[in-house]
Amino acid sequence: MTLTPGNSGSVPASVPAPAPADASTTAGDPTAVAPKPARLVPPVTTREIDLDKDSMLGDRFMIRFSEDTLRLRPLGIRLIVEFIGTFILVTVAAGAGVINHYVGGGPISRTAAVVAPGAVVMAMIYALGPLSGLHINPAVTLAFTARRVFKGAWAVPYIAVQLAAALAAALVLQLMYGHVASGSNYPIAKPGGEWRSLVMEIILTAILVTVILNTATGYRSIGHNAALAVGATVALLGLFASPISGASMNPVRTLGPDIVSWDFTGWWIYIVGPLAGATIAVLLIGLVRGRPGKDDERESAEGGALPV
Repeated sequence: MTLTPGNSGSVPASVPAPAPADASTTAGDPTAVAPKPARLVPPVTTREIDLDKDSMLGDRFMIRFSEDTLRLRPLGIRLIVEFIGTFILVTVAAGAGVINHYVGGGPISRTAAVVAPGAVVMAMIYALGPLSGLHINPAVTLAFTARRVFKGAWAVPYIAVQLAAALAAALVLQLMYGHVASGSNYPIAKPGGEWRSLVMEIILTAILVTVILNTATGYRSIGHNAALAVGATVALLGLFASPISGASMNPVRTLGPDIVSWDFTGWWIYIVGPLAGATIAVLLIGLVRGRPGKDDERESAEGGALPV
């Protein structure tokens, strides 16, 4: 036996590997292990290859969709989205009254006139919400800012664009049908109508903004149901309260037609009421939920959350 240098003399330099047993030697040896038969792998079919490709393409699409939706949108893109959203909202909300006046006979019922804005808000939250937060309402923008889940530097540009979009929508209605004042909101023409309308706007806006803020706190778990909750709230509040104040809950929705028509009857109600209502909503959510959970609420306030 050959020993390696430096060893104590007890370890062989190399041990030959056992030779593989063949069938002739294992046949007469009961202790020998027979070799395992080779596993037959079924050939991969063309259909399986196509399914794998479809799965990879689907995964790649979802990754790109998520990256595109979750990326931080520049302020310019956000302002464009806010302009589009507010323009659509004011066109629908004010358009019912304007078209009724133009056509005559009131073909658009009060129910349809108040449900339509709620439905369009719901649709736009689905479509545009992840891009800017889709405030389309200065009261909502200020509520998110006061809650400290929205950048304060963005508040003024958001509100300015919302007002510009409301003016543009009112101007389009005026040029097409005339008498855009019939699409605005005014306090009920009864004794004490102004203060009753003011109180109603405060209550309505407080309810709406409370719903918005509370759905924002659990946005990741609530998801698309936030659109249902907010849209339904807009419609339901209008159903019972529109005869008193018009159920504006949005300063620019009323100020746009007021400015274009130069009719400022009770205009201050639709600024003071929504702002006071939003303030109450912020205080209420602070009492019941405490400090903001900034991850969920910021996603809802600034956009960036997946729409489904």
